[in-house]
Amino acid sequence: MSSNTEESTSIDLFSPIALGDLKLPNRIIMAPLTRNRAAMPGNVPQPMNATYYAQRAGAGLIITEASQVSPEGIGYPATPGMHSEEQVQGWLAVNDAVHAKGGRIFMQLWYCGRISHPDLLPDSQQPVSASAIRPEGDAVTYEGLKPFVEPRALHTDEMPVIVDQYRQAARCAREAGFDGVEVHSANGYLLDQFLRDGTNQRDDSYGGSLENRTRLLREVLSAVLETWNPARVGVRISPENSFNDIRDSDPPATFRFVSRALSGMGLGYLHVVEGDMMTGERGMDYRQIRDQFDGYYMANCGYDKARGQAAISGGDADMVSFGKLYLANPDLVQRFKTDADLNTPDPDTFYGGDEKGYTDYPTLA
Repeated sequence: MSSNTEESTSIDLFSPIALGDLKLPNRIIMAPLTRNRAAMPGNVPQPMNATYYAQRAGAGLIITEASQVSPEGIGYPATPGMHSEEQVQGWLAVNDAVHAKGGRIFMQLWYCGRISHPDLLPDSQQPVSASAIRPEGDAVTYEGLKPFVEPRALHTDEMPVIVDQYRQAARCAREAGFDGVEVHSANGYLLDQFLRDGTNQRDDSYGGSLENRTRLLREVLSAVLETWNPARVGVRISPENSFNDIRDSDPPATFRFVSRALSGMGLGYLHVVEGDMMTGERGMDYRQIRDQFDGYYMANCGYDKARGQAAISGGDADMVSFGKLYLANPDLVQRFKTDADLNTPDPDTFYGGDEKGYTDYPTLA
């Protein structure tokens, strides 16, 4: 059981919680949601992004859409980054808008790795990964879907470069006025590719044993913690998720180890995608993951109000993040409080486009 979990009998989704000195008024979290609406060229946040996030400032915490830590980390069209001065200024406007509405916002730091395509990368370079294993499926490019290519396995002496890109992005996030950061180690992207034996078949100090497979994640976190108080840092994992053709021979053992490895660092929370978002299946006992971690546990994947309340009151989670419900309901906290009807999200407007399906969902007011 996490050491800083309150007595579960008296808390619910609407109870406050603190990440160090950052007070969250409730435990209803806006999950990171890729929307492909950054201004191009430059992958820069723009005014409609500020409007979108400010509309959702009632969340206990907003976690931004995943944002690449370098030009080499990009994996999709029009996703925002956190590595240029223009991006810092764009995010500063977003954060000013959120803070003006009384909100709190963390940036999710991202490196896509093999889930990219030369069309998206500088000088049409080959995507990188833990090992040279091509994922099944297609990359999303500006010209439409194209088959994934075989990635290049990173050399051991390249790891400090990757780590330094996260270090610099963490510094940029502070400069841009964020309240904290979340390291994206889920959903088949680069850090997840190192954690799993289905994508990591290395024979150096970054492969083989669980200790070695978690090394890059731990080094990234150490770099991020040079800038951020540990309580202002979270990590996202997805033990059973098969998204992006990711797989592992023993997810329960792998992620119990990951959870233990992240304990003792003083991190604010562990954000866990419970189950497979591709199939809806959930076979693991996530209490095993929770009980190995010494900080707050944030649950995610298909939760509604009733399930979220049950998870928190039963001690299975400290916070719950909501994705699709937050797309369509900017005032989700108020709707939950009053048991109001919920808007239905429009999948046709999830990725790319303009304000339609982005900032035009009605509120109760």
